[in-house]
Amino acid sequence: MSATESPIPSSSVGSSPGCGAISSGIDSSSRLPLLILFGAGAFWLVVSSLLGLISSIKFHSPNFLAEPAWLTYGRVRPAFADSLLYGFCLQVALAAGLWLAARLGRTVIKPLPIIAGAKLLNIGVVLGVLGILSGDASGFDTLNFPRYAAAFIFGGYFLIGVPAVLMFHRRAVRTLYVSQWFLLAALFWFPWIYSTANLLVVAFPLRGVAQPIIAWWYAANFQFVWMGLVGLAITFYLVPKVTGRELVSQNLALFAFWTLILFGSWTGIPRSAPVPAYLPSISTVATVLTTLVFVSVALVIWKTVDGKIGLLWDSLSLRFVTVGLVCFLTAGLMNIADSVAAFGAITNFTWFTIAQTQLLSYGFFSMTLFGAMYFITPQIVGRELPFPKWAGVHFWMATLGILFGLAPLALGGIVQGRNLLNAEVAFVDVAKSTLMFLRVSTLGDVLILVGHGLLFVNLLVLGLRLVRITCQAFLAEAISEAQPAGVKS
Repeated sequence: MSATESPIPSSSVGSSPGCGAISSGIDSSSRLPLLILFGAGAFWLVVSSLLGLISSIKFHSPNFLAEPAWLTYGRVRPAFADSLLYGFCLQVALAAGLWLAARLGRTVIKPLPIIAGAKLLNIGVVLGVLGILSGDASGFDTLNFPRYAAAFIFGGYFLIGVPAVLMFHRRAVRTLYVSQWFLLAALFWFPWIYSTANLLVVAFPLRGVAQPIIAWWYAANFQFVWMGLVGLAITFYLVPKVTGRELVSQNLALFAFWTLILFGSWTGIPRSAPVPAYLPSISTVATVLTTLVFVSVALVIWKTVDGKIGLLWDSLSLRFVTVGLVCFLTAGLMNIADSVAAFGAITNFTWFTIAQTQLLSYGFFSMTLFGAMYFITPQIVGRELPFPKWAGVHFWMATLGILFGLAPLALGGIVQGRNLLNAEVAFVDVAKSTLMFLRVSTLGDVLILVGHGLLFVNLLVLGLRLVRITCQAFLAEAISEAQPAGVKS
């Protein structure tokens, strides 16, 4: 049977005899490693939110925390970006991918290497954030961690990624579902681009213009291709699973897979980059052709729910995924517009580009991961979160945070770009014209921080309760075993 004939998620687990026991075994084997990855990811989410809020305030209040050198904007901003990407996005994506691979393949997770990999990965993030704040950053966007931190992150990923690949090999269900194509490609994609970029840019840097070219290539492959692979894998699983519908046109979903890999990996080089002219031209053409990805994804989801978008709003997990899809399509359109000469001349070197990047990494990817976390966590622990209503509050805080945080940056970037092109407007006046947009954006960062705090506390209390239950069960078993011996004596 070909991959396009693979079963839908709802029928791949829980429908045949014995599937309940299999699902229970998968959840019990994944409980500890996934909770560690989810908890650590939520912690770094809060840390990155605090750093992002500090950097946002500094743009309209320069004297805010101006004394400590390690809290200057040039250090806080990259620490915010990389702690979000590697502390939260990478860890939670690995956790969600492991669970999906286990469920779709009906195979258990080996927890020990996953836990060891999570520890190494978090050590790398700690060293990376401290290295950036102490002034030891590489200076390249999305690749600011020093090489000693990158070594730990790569080692942690290796310990998690190898068992994940072996899970695909020993899966009980040999037929591949669409999401498994995306996940398997993502497992190999990240170590390839991460090792290449770190070796050629950080560890043994090439000379001249080759460095920024590789850095742009890595940023595009990480934030668009790799995040797109994982995010769409989760989306193509959750939408049919939660709505109870079959994923319509799996061939179209696979078309999105191949076009994302083919065209997405060529994007990322700015039109105004000081490089040979053919490189930005190729990047522009590839960026425009990514329209095929967005159209095919939109058609698959639309046809799956039969045009009834309200079905995506009935589940909290799908609400996060829906907002993520809207952000994915919006960020793609913004990227295409930015690559066109007429519009890009206005938006280059402005807040518009920052808004587009964050809309992709946070609006799409993080929101999709939130939906996965709220769906998977009750499955693996067998109970609801301690504060289930907080999940709804988190959704609205995150959604409003995106609206108030990123939309003003995009609009402010257009105003900023138009003023920069006007020779009659002084540069000081250009900076002042964006202050209102930056202040509103700070409000969005505050809302996002509140939502992330609710998620972290929810997971923290859940972990403490599980530890207490485990300790109580252990003590009860120990007492029951000791009582017969005492009676005999």
